[in-house]
Amino acid sequence: MSALPRPADDEYVEYYRRYVAMVPDGDILETLRDQLGDTLELLKAVPSERETYRYAEGKWSLREVIGHLIDTERVFAFRALTMARSKDVDLPGMDQDEWVATSNAAGRSLADLTAEWTALRRSNVHMFAGMDAAAGARSGVASGNRFSVRSFAWIMAGHELWHRQLIKRDYLGVGA
Repeated sequence: MSALPRPADDEYVEYYRRYVAMVPDGDILETLRDQLGDTLELLKAVPSERETYRYAEGKWSLREVIGHLIDTERVFAFRALTMARSKDVDLPGMDQDEWVATSNAAGRSLADLTAEWTALRRSNVHMFAGMDAAAGARSGVASGNRFSVRSFAWIMAGHELWHRQLIKRDYLGVGA
């Protein structure tokens, strides 16, 4: 049995249920590794003129979406690591729109952002692989809500799947 089995509904808040529900049953580490290849394949096929495309006024560009994936994956990993290593943690939330606006992702190439996200995802797979069942079951508070450590691996995977669908539909005009 995996050290990071699918979390129960009471290990994270309602907002993240849509993400966790998207993740297939099985080994979450394998899922995180496989996603990397699937998303890289999608991003490598993006024409350069689509990198700065916004499908509606006020929406993020594709570059900003990838910057958002990077930032949130870092936050989820930091929360997981902090809760795995410390007791009674209470971590702040993040304002995703503020973070995107100040990230400089719009000024970076998609290739550069993709390289950063690749390194980050590989690092996070190693981090989660090093956790045993006891670490995965630990919990803490983030954004005023209780989460288990293992829930962040599943939320991370689901968050990527969510955005991959949006990229296909809204930025590339293909069926999700």
